[in-house]
Amino acid sequence: MKGYILSALITLAATAMLHAQQLPEKPEDISPLLIGETMPNSELAALDGKTISFHDIAKEKPTVLIVYRGGWCPYCNRHLAAIGQSEAEILELGYQIVAISPDKAEKLRETAEKDSIRYRLFSDGDGAFAKAAGLAFQAPQRYGERLLDWSGGKNTDGYLPVPAIFVLDRDAAIQFEYINPDYKKRLPSEILLAVLKALQAAED
Repeated sequence: MKGYILSALITLAATAMLHAQQLPEKPEDISPLLIGETMPNSELAALDGKTISFHDIAKEKPTVLIVYRGGWCPYCNRHLAAIGQSEAEILELGYQIVAISPDKAEKLRETAEKDSIRYRLFSDGDGAFAKAAGLAFQAPQRYGERLLDWSGGKNTDGYLPVPAIFVLDRDAAIQFEYINPDYKKRLPSEILLAVLKALQAAED
């Protein structure tokens, strides 16, 4: 019996190590989903703490999806605010805006208040969504404590998502994506609006 328990513990430890090793070490090494593929149906936490599947969110309306590093990142905050300034035009084109990060609900609320965000923010604390979308990588060790704190203890892998913008249809299929391993470079809102208009024109 002791031998069986020891064997089981070794197997669990090996599985955990393999899981950790599966995260790319650098943002340049990620393998994100491509145009035409479908975003994962992971469970996300809303500001009220309730969970909802991503596909239930996406089926409400065509979606502009923002994946960002966290409310502690000034580049993310500026980008979230910039998209927010174009929200009325995006909504008029028939899209909803959704943003996902590792942040827990409390931190999401702080970000929404600080940056005057009216669109919905969701938590992917354990990284299930980012990993399934191929956006997660192993954050440098200096981020570890911060990521664990901001995720409410869920980001035990110390993952970070590469910032990205996706345009999705109601089936969560990717129609457009912008993903840049350099977190300082973000898609300008005017280019996003041009993309949305071009997608609409292609459907007409």
